[in-house]
Amino acid sequence: MAFDPKKMFVYPINNEPYPLENPYALENVFLTKKAEGFDLPKYDEIKDQLPAPVWDGREDVIACYNRAWEIAFSNLRHANEESRFVSDFIDCAFFTFSFMWDSCFIVMFGKYAGHIFNFQKTLDNFYSHQHKDGYISRQLFQSVNGERFAKDDPASTGPNILPLAEWEYYCITKDTERLKQVFPPLLAYHKWLQLNRTWQSGGYWTCGLACGMDNQPRVPKEYSPLRSHGFMTWLDTCAQQYLSGDILIKIAKIIDREDDTQWLKEEQQFLKALINEQMWDEKTAFYYDMLRDGSLNGVKSIGAYWTMLAGITPKDRADAFVAHLDNEKEFKRPFRIPSLSADHPDYYEKGDYWRGSVWAPTNYMVLKALDKYGYNDLAYDIATNYLENVVSVFNKDGTIYENYAPEHIERGSHSKDEFVGWTGLAPINILFEYVFGIRPDAENKKIVWHINRLEKHGVKNYPLGDYLVDLMCEARNSPDERPVVTVSGDSDITVEVVWKDETFKI
Repeated sequence: MAFDPKKMFVYPINNEPYPLENPYALENVFLTKKAEGFDLPKYDEIKDQLPAPVWDGREDVIACYNRAWEIAFSNLRHANEESRFVSDFIDCAFFTFSFMWDSCFIVMFGKYAGHIFNFQKTLDNFYSHQHKDGYISRQLFQSVNGERFAKDDPASTGPNILPLAEWEYYCITKDTERLKQVFPPLLAYHKWLQLNRTWQSGGYWTCGLACGMDNQPRVPKEYSPLRSHGFMTWLDTCAQQYLSGDILIKIAKIIDREDDTQWLKEEQQFLKALINEQMWDEKTAFYYDMLRDGSLNGVKSIGAYWTMLAGITPKDRADAFVAHLDNEKEFKRPFRIPSLSADHPDYYEKGDYWRGSVWAPTNYMVLKALDKYGYNDLAYDIATNYLENVVSVFNKDGTIYENYAPEHIERGSHSKDEFVGWTGLAPINILFEYVFGIRPDAENKKIVWHINRLEKHGVKNYPLGDYLVDLMCEARNSPDERPVVTVSGDSDITVEVVWKDETFKI
């Protein structure tokens, strides 16, 4: 199944050929927005307003959680008019750039403190730099107006998870006004990628830097793993574009702009067929990048699980695909989950960045994918292993690292410390959502709580929509003892408790 090139170059607006100026980019309100300037909150002054986890006997986890927020608030920065930034933001804790990939994951834990500082507006600075054809650079200078890469550089942009970051924010805030603002630049950016990052077939390409997994050995040996597309169709990029389309279609329905997304539905149909028919290997039960000659590269990358988060993986393939995560020869290593399968010859026991290091963003992605397909027990096991190991290293070194070693309970090689940074996902999101099991659904004024722990645990000042609620599960003597859950706050919400094979509502 291949794209009709005429369809690729025709817009849903009056069916006109693709102009030099993307009509959705011209709707981008961030291009003319004036820089905001507020007093940046200081951690010592606001710490009592943050969500407060309770976990009897686990003061070390709470200390790691608190330290993550302390580092995060120390990284807040004012919008600099000289850089054409329009909103105060959180720095990525990595050089003096704002990175698209990092920022998207950082705001995913920032959503839990949005009532104190609007971390989500960090992404406004990428929208304010959108070109008229829809392009957005993945790396922006913070002190001057500039972009790190030329537009046509293979490493210039991506991965496109901006819609996912916005949807995560919506799920805890139900902020439809923001959806209306971000929809046009997101749609324009997706279209730019479709027009400029696809092969004749319609499959997407990228490179190591642009996919975010810099040095992973995915391209053939003669190509640079950092800067070359290697003439491959890249699995994670195709899946991320499917996911982007899926979220944009949902946003369009909410804000009454469904006529703008028909072309996305057509592309989704194509990408799903491409991935499942040409990028799946039945013998190994895994998805791979596709080489120039149509063969598969055989590299088991953690990025393959974007297919599950996107909802592309058929149900009858899911068990075999997920089994790799629980295989000790592949992804079930002492520190879960390595970014590269342990049976690859370039896998490195201390990580070496994306040749095996354990990373918060990809772990969070996999946990969300498992949740989507109902693998809640495995998600809990992986999340618990990961959090316990992060906290063990924190207890020893007093800091939070960029990544970790898969075979040792220690930092990964070439790993920065004080990295919050996206590693804030570990003691915040992964603690709340997959160890405690508390998942927000503000759109339906609901929280789904999967109870696994026996100790007393919960969260005070938990944000949902415009309200804060307290959630508490009392201590139990055994897994068979029915949990006693209390909920208090200033809003009518439903807490759906999932325990063993039972679900009950409060």
